Amino acid sequence: MSVELETPRLLLRQWRDADFNAFAAYYADPELAKYIGGQAPREGAWRKMASLIGHWALRGYGYWAVEEKETGIFAGCVGLWFSDGWPELELGYWLVPEVQGRGYATEAGLVARDYAWDTVSAESLVSYIDPDNEPSKRVAERLGASFESVIELLTYGPHCVYRYPRP
Repeated sequence: MSVELETPRLLLRQWRDADFNAFAAYYADPELAKYIGGQAPREGAWRKMASLIGHWALRGYGYWAVEEKETGIFAGCVGLWFSDGWPELELGYWLVPEVQGRGYATEAGLVARDYAWDTVSAESLVSYIDPDNEPSKRVAERLGASFESVIELLTYGPHCVYRYPRP
């Protein structure tokens, strides 16, 4: 399944082999990867990227690779996650350091959020955010979510639940 979404500055598209080096570099950095499941070697990053692609095949939705239209560079990813055992449909996002601070997470997150409601017909939508990840909390709030509670998220430890209101 191939679904693409666009914003004025971004293309949310399916994954390409050319995205992998930047994806693997993100997971190789312990500071960057600490909020997305932790550091991973290249083989682990490959499996994570393959898992994101496979989620589309199994669920019909998932994470998009985010591309900056002006430059064509891989900017990160945004999307929807609901794997087996996951509490609720989640909207997640991360960006490579080179493009952080430009509002891209909010811009991409808005179209992903709307896709969850309008196309996936989500019953509910949340973002699970590490309690120390202040930038991600601010993005969730800009996307319309409100802090609800802290839960123990499977093997990932305590996470804040930010809930998106139904439109």
